[in-house]
Amino acid sequence: MTDSTSHKLTTSSSSSSIPNHFHQTQQQQHPNPNPQHFNPNNQWHQNQNQYYPPPQNPNNNNNQWQQQQSQNYPPPQRRGPPNNNQWQQHPPPQQVMVQTQQVDLLSLCKEGKVKEAVEILGNGYNADFNVFYELLNVCGNPKYLDEGKKVHSLLFKSQMRGDLVLLNNLIEMYGKCESMNEAKQVFERMLDRDLDSWHAMMNGYAANGLGDDGLHLFEEMRKLGLKLNEKTFLAVFAACGSADAIEECFLHFDLMKNEYGISPSVEHYVGIVDVLGKCGYVTEAEEYVEKMPFEPTVEIWETLMKVARVHGDIDLEDRAEELMVGLVPSLANPKKIPTPPPKKRSAISLLDGKNRVNEYRHLPPYKNEEKPKEQGYVPDTRYVLHDIDQEAKEQALLYHSERLAIAYGLISTPARMPLRIIKNLRICGDCHNAIKIMAKIVGRELIVRDNKRFHHFKDGKCSCGDYW
Repeated sequence: MTDSTSHKLTTSSSSSSIPNHFHQTQQQQHPNPNPQHFNPNNQWHQNQNQYYPPPQNPNNNNNQWQQQQSQNYPPPQRRGPPNNNQWQQHPPPQQVMVQTQQVDLLSLCKEGKVKEAVEILGNGYNADFNVFYELLNVCGNPKYLDEGKKVHSLLFKSQMRGDLVLLNNLIEMYGKCESMNEAKQVFERMLDRDLDSWHAMMNGYAANGLGDDGLHLFEEMRKLGLKLNEKTFLAVFAACGSADAIEECFLHFDLMKNEYGISPSVEHYVGIVDVLGKCGYVTEAEEYVEKMPFEPTVEIWETLMKVARVHGDIDLEDRAEELMVGLVPSLANPKKIPTPPPKKRSAISLLDGKNRVNEYRHLPPYKNEEKPKEQGYVPDTRYVLHDIDQEAKEQALLYHSERLAIAYGLISTPARMPLRIIKNLRICGDCHNAIKIMAKIVGRELIVRDNKRFHHFKDGKCSCGDYW
C-alpha cells in the first residue's frame, strides 16, 4: 500500500488532478474532525507546503507560481549593472534614512541635546565629520562624561577614527571633563600627532591642576626636536601658572625669544601676568605691567583687573578698570552699582555619578558621633568660626558637604572608580587634609572642584601641592 501510494505521488506532478485513491489514503491517515467540510485539495496543499516543494503544473498560470514565490522567498536579484531608471525609481530606503538622521543629529548637537543625539548615533547610523565635531564640543562638560565616552567608542568604530582634528578635539573634551587619564590614553595611542595634539594635552594638564605634567610634556617635545611655535609657549605659561612655577615661566619666556627666535606677542605678556596673579603675586603683576616695553593694551588691563578682583584688591581693580575703559569706552558698564556685602551661603557639594547629580548641604552636627582620628587625622578647628566649645567644633568639621558627598559616593559606586565632587565654596584646610587621607585609604582618585581650582587627590597627595 505504501509503495503504490509513493508511486502515484511521483507521477502526479505531471497531471493536473490528484487520484482519488491518494485522497482516501490521506483521509485515513489524517481523519478530518468535520467530514462534511472536508476538501482534499486544501489538505493536499497544506501538507505539500510543509514537506514537499510545490508541484510543477504547466497548465497553471505563471502568475500563481510567482505569487507563491514572493510570499516564501526573497525577490530574485538581477545580475550585472542595474538599470539607471529603475535604480532612481526605487532608491535604497536605508540610505535615505541615514542622511535624514545626520541632519537631525547635527541639529540636536547645536541645540545641546547630547543624550538624544548619542542615542540616535548608537543605533547604527553613520555620522560625518561635522556631527562628531559638534558632539565632542558639546560633551566638553563633566556632566556629559559618559556620553563623551560613548562618542569616543563610536568614533573609533567609524571610518574617521584616524582624523587628527577629531582626535585632538577628543583630547580637549577629556581635559574639560577632568579625565586626563583617558586623554593620555588617546594621546599615546595616536599614530600621528601634530603640535595641536601636544598643545591639547598641555592645556588639559594646566586646567586640571597638573602643571608639572604639562612641563614634563614640554621637555619631551624639546627632546624630540619638534618645531615649537607661539601657541606652544602659551600652553607652557598656562602649565607654569598651574604648577606655581614663576621662575620657570620667566626662563621659558627668555628661551622663546633667544633660542627659538619667537617675538613675544600681547598674548604672551597676558600669560605672564596671569601666572603672577594665579600664584598670588598681585603687586608684582602690577609692577610687571608698568615696566612693559609697550603701552599696555586692553587685554592686559582686563587680566590685571580680574587678578585684583580674585585677590580682593579693590583699589587695583578700580584703577585697572578705569584704564581699560579709557582705551575702549564701550566696555564701560553704565549700570554698575557698588557691590553689596556678600551674603553667607550654605556649603553645597555635588556628586557626579550614576548618570545623575546628587546635592549635599552642610548639616548640623549630631551628638555621640565618633571622631575619625584613625590614620593620623587630627581635626583643625581653626576653620570653625562659630563661638562653640572645642568638642562641638570637631563635630562640626565632620559634616561638611564635600565629606558627605564623598561618603555617599564611596558606598554607591564601584570600587576604584574616581569620584568627582563640585563645591560652590572654597574647600577648607581641614577637609583638604581629610580628603587626602581618604584617597589613600580607599585607593581611589577623588577629584574636587571648588570655586578656586581643581583638586586631584590620589595616594595621599593633592595636585595643588597644598596651595590654593
